[in-house]
Amino acid sequence: MDSTGHGPRMAQLAALLYFRAGRSAHVLCADMDPVSPWSTSTLNARMQGLRSCLGSDPAGNPYVPRRKAGEDAYRLAPGVRCDWSRFLQLVESALPLGPSGLPDLEKALALVRGRPFGGRPLPWAEPHQQEMTTRIIDVAHTVATHRTPQGPHHDLNAARHAVTTGLDTDDTAELLYRDWMRIEHAVGKRSGLHTAITRIQHINRSLDCSPEMETEQLIDELLGDSGAARHLP
Repeated sequence: MDSTGHGPRMAQLAALLYFRAGRSAHVLCADMDPVSPWSTSTLNARMQGLRSCLGSDPAGNPYVPRRKAGEDAYRLAPGVRCDWSRFLQLVESALPLGPSGLPDLEKALALVRGRPFGGRPLPWAEPHQQEMTTRIIDVAHTVATHRTPQGPHHDLNAARHAVTTGLDTDDTAELLYRDWMRIEHAVGKRSGLHTAITRIQHINRSLDCSPEMETEQLIDELLGDSGAARHLP
């Protein structure tokens, strides 16, 4: 985001200002580092850097407005949008359309870049991360559900891409592993099916939990051998 080495922190600050607008300096400083809160001077320096990075709208108004008084809250300009806004716009209009909404659902997934807020979000971002992850998995599953079966919307490459995008967001999403298994079965690639099964079994062992019943039933169904299905290496 900039060349000073503070880019990641300014990106976090931009996200904080976007998702939790109207915060005071004291709250922002604590949100940006709960263990060792920023000083006001650090916050102002990062705000200035963010203002320089984001620039101004066509009318010359900065996307990070300057406060008029010391007690004014910090915020971004009303016209600032992010990929998540576009994601929701696409998804909310496309989901009710069923298979006809697939193009916009896939446009929404194309906006996803891994895990929201990264691997270690600040505490304020954790609820947003959870919500985003849930929505992304739901969209990925919906696309895979429509793209995997034979028919007018059949496209296994698109189904696989959706599942991959979802798993990049949350690699423990068992629902998407079932979608992955169905894709490999539809391709007729038994080695790929075994890879998907082995991966979810490894995830469950690392989480010290049992697979969902639907997952076990699907493995038995796709492998056609309930004895061998649950004991892959």
